[in-house]
Amino acid sequence: MWKGRFAQDTSSLVQQFGESISYDWRLFPHDIAGSIAHARAQKNAGLLTEEEFNSIESGLLGIKADIETGKFEFKTSLEDIHMNIEAELTKRIGPAGAKLHTARSRNDQVATDTRLYSRHEAGELIGALSLLQAALVGQAEKHAATVVPGYTHLQRGQPVTVGHHLLAYVEMLERDKSRLADAAKRLNVSPLGSGALAGSTINLDRRAIAAELGFDGVTTNSMDAIADRDYIAEILFAVSLCGIHLSRLSEDLILWCSAEFGFVTLSAAHTTGSSLMPQKKNPDVCELTRGKTGRLVGNLMNLLVAVKGLPLTYNRDLQEDKPPLFDSIDTLKMILAVNTEMIAAMEIRTERCKAAASDPMLLATDLADWLVKQGVPFRHAHELVGKAVAESVKTGVPLDQLDLTAIDPAYTADANSVFNLERALAARTNPGAPSVENVKAQVERWK
Repeated sequence: MWKGRFAQDTSSLVQQFGESISYDWRLFPHDIAGSIAHARAQKNAGLLTEEEFNSIESGLLGIKADIETGKFEFKTSLEDIHMNIEAELTKRIGPAGAKLHTARSRNDQVATDTRLYSRHEAGELIGALSLLQAALVGQAEKHAATVVPGYTHLQRGQPVTVGHHLLAYVEMLERDKSRLADAAKRLNVSPLGSGALAGSTINLDRRAIAAELGFDGVTTNSMDAIADRDYIAEILFAVSLCGIHLSRLSEDLILWCSAEFGFVTLSAAHTTGSSLMPQKKNPDVCELTRGKTGRLVGNLMNLLVAVKGLPLTYNRDLQEDKPPLFDSIDTLKMILAVNTEMIAAMEIRTERCKAAASDPMLLATDLADWLVKQGVPFRHAHELVGKAVAESVKTGVPLDQLDLTAIDPAYTADANSVFNLERALAARTNPGAPSVENVKAQVERWK
């Protein structure tokens, strides 16, 4: 494509080193859509006849069909998806194909393609996130009243319900969806028409092209339009943070399905065995989700480091934006799909949850609250409950069976009435608290 300037063919090693067709081929539907919109603007500007435009459009749609059915042969010598399509178009329809690149550079072409791709995939991920949320809400509905310890520092803290715990992840995933939607909104401006960096003396109707491609408007600085990869960084950040949320969910489930916790049983379809130990049932989906999160975060770092020292405008380094983008999208899609299936199929072992939640220490804070209601300052109430806990640990007598009146006169005979799990949960009625009624209301809201 640059043979007019160079008298020597590009080294085959350089061709191998510089090609991107091995991964950017997947941009083909967006590249073709952008080319058709560009050609229509050329026709409207009098640069193409109606016949030439029709020939270009039908030729591009034919190439698209061949790629979709696996009949198209991609050539490394043509470097990227843009030149592979353009060369094949010219081969098929003749001189009209060679006119297509008028008033366009591969720089604004790839910026357009990746914006279209990112917008589409953000929508796909939002849909996949909704499916995982639905699976979590389904389990939360079944177990809105299944009491389980809530933990801080992996130590039992206060009572919650399984439904409340799972809905915490629904909240996180909703924020992930919001971030993706926000990024998709911000990226939805067309750079096509910015040329290599300074536009073109052949002025096509950029707004008409943008409208045809579903953009909300056009970029307003040609140099920024070519150099900008913020939108990819935003998508990769949203994806990596979503991965971190899913990794935390995985860690909870890994703990919960261990023999020590025993709160959850994962289905045989979503676990694996051991090549040596016949008794093993391993939570591989959770572990792989946790492991692949590092990949998602690494892809974000890959892009940020690639861009951080680049002068305006286009530099070949920017070719390295697509592998991390494609890999992160593919990885998160698979994580979401398999976790949705696994969550929907898992079983909560209510008897183990009940046994863990029956620990009276979970209501130690409730006992302090009871003292506060009797007029004891909280710091003193905290100290008095601490003394009761120490006595329980020392004597081996469960906290709810101690004679609390013997510890301090602030305790009265009815202090032990605090140790009623059902009543303790029911009292947590503030917005966001885990009363069963609150959890059920949240389930209905999410549904």
